[in-house]
Amino acid sequence: MNTREKVAALRALMKKHGVAAYYIPSADPHLSEYLPECWKRRAWLSGFTGSAGELVIGRRGAGLWTDGRYFLQAELELAGSGIALMKLGHPDTPSMTEWVAGHLRRGEALGIDPSVISVTAAEDFEEKLEAAGVRVKYIARNLVDRIWRDQPEPSLAPLRRYSNRLAGESVDRKLTRLRAAMHQEGCRAHVIGALDEIAWLLNVRGEDILHTPVVISYAVVTDRTATLYVDPRKVTKSVATVLAPRVRVKPYTAVADDLKALARRPVRVWLDGNTTNRWIYGLLKQSDIYWGTSPITAFKSVKNRVQIEGITAAHVRDGVAMVKFLRWLEPAIRKGGVTEISAADKLYALRAEDSLLRDLSFATISGYAGNGAIIHYSATPQSDKRLRPRGLYLVDSGGQYLDGTTDITRTVTLGKPTNRQKECFTRVLMGMIDCTMTPFPSGTPGYRQEMFARRALWAIGEDYNHGTGHGVGQYLGVHEGPQSLKNVMAPPLVEGNLLSIEPGHYEAGKFGIRIENLAFVVRDQKYSSDERTWYRFAAVTLCPIDRRLIDKKLMTGGQVAWLNAYHKRVYRGLRPHLDSEHRKWLQRVTRPI
Repeated sequence: MNTREKVAALRALMKKHGVAAYYIPSADPHLSEYLPECWKRRAWLSGFTGSAGELVIGRRGAGLWTDGRYFLQAELELAGSGIALMKLGHPDTPSMTEWVAGHLRRGEALGIDPSVISVTAAEDFEEKLEAAGVRVKYIARNLVDRIWRDQPEPSLAPLRRYSNRLAGESVDRKLTRLRAAMHQEGCRAHVIGALDEIAWLLNVRGEDILHTPVVISYAVVTDRTATLYVDPRKVTKSVATVLAPRVRVKPYTAVADDLKALARRPVRVWLDGNTTNRWIYGLLKQSDIYWGTSPITAFKSVKNRVQIEGITAAHVRDGVAMVKFLRWLEPAIRKGGVTEISAADKLYALRAEDSLLRDLSFATISGYAGNGAIIHYSATPQSDKRLRPRGLYLVDSGGQYLDGTTDITRTVTLGKPTNRQKECFTRVLMGMIDCTMTPFPSGTPGYRQEMFARRALWAIGEDYNHGTGHGVGQYLGVHEGPQSLKNVMAPPLVEGNLLSIEPGHYEAGKFGIRIENLAFVVRDQKYSSDERTWYRFAAVTLCPIDRRLIDKKLMTGGQVAWLNAYHKRVYRGLRPHLDSEHRKWLQRVTRPI
């Protein structure tokens, strides 16, 4: 079926279930950002493959809401589908609830699968639609599944233990910390649905989601027990034996009956409204519920000494792969035959020379010329451009190593750059440097630090339509909260946080520029005192920045000094791991400007 035929089949089912519209988010029962193949319902139905987007199919109209990273991609992928693109952040774009209220009559209902919407989002739908006289009707079996005839089966990849030697903290210690936080709020049970939080807490990893080493599961921790709900076919005897002293393993489907039983007990249950789906809440409605962000979210975001050492080592090896790739790139292009896809494949092959690599951390963004302006571009055989010795090439990529997750973006010129390209590149670089080197006092949320990344672009009336930085896990999600350089609701940055810093500039149909480093939040010894602690960012990414695209005249002395010091550290850090030819190349491209 094409998209129009799929939508027609869904509308027939909607009529049978008495709903005038149906909501299809990019979500699974664990509200994951990236989804297993079996739950990519929105992508299958609409044809839009971006990782962020929410779809509503009405009786007559349909709309897909996504953010600025995906506007160009969504326009291409939704063409001819009959689904309207709703550009989040644009003043003339109605919210989803406004659109539903405007398309449905009073007394009609919006259908929702309760397992793929958070409690917080569900309450928002209910509250706003009730004011318009529109009901929310929860339908237990997802309607898209009923028309998706070749829907993939869930993964049966094995559950794996993650050693204390890499995690730096035992499961016993993590459970003790969690129970202490629960006790402080008078809670005797905590239900956990977020897959990265379960993986971190129980020191387990999996392969159920491409590029994200987690396992489909739920967990329930009480003051005395911890239970992991997972398909038993994934649990080997050795893993079960290691978990057994402290963690019970039960079938994934057993969570429903156990939560119903928990609801009958006189205990206070901790739920996180942002990471708990509405179906779970329905099972626990009669419980005494404490609503709050899971303590695991903050625990996981602060890397311990062992994790910092592992992540730093992973970035050295990742930097070696990047240097080999960048040195290979231009001579290969001159010979001919290099495309966006083959370049991405080459970079993966170079990373795979490291025995600790397990996967990419996300699908590589390999964008040449105009494709580089598509912020989250994904090359396909139809869009795959041949790289030529002119124009700009943007590559945003990362690896999942056993000791750390990497995420790096570099933009390089393949010929003589224009003055416009050099100015824009330099201002993006200035923003990355300013955000990195500006110290900040304790208590500072990331969104306040973000302005430094945009300032040089704002000075010429330019901006970029994405966040400046996100948290990153350790052999976990490449996007991790709560730390953020965008979200105004995020808590203050603290020592041990790991974030990306990635300003950019994009000109549709022409070129895209982004420069991204990962950096730890560290104590600033110069400004800290007994009265107040100050922090700064310390870049952990090691990779040269294209000097040919820099207009030094635009930069301050401090920015130039930072770049020269960074390049000196890149050379010293990577030199011992390179052969003589790569060392010579790296020495040349990291010369002071």
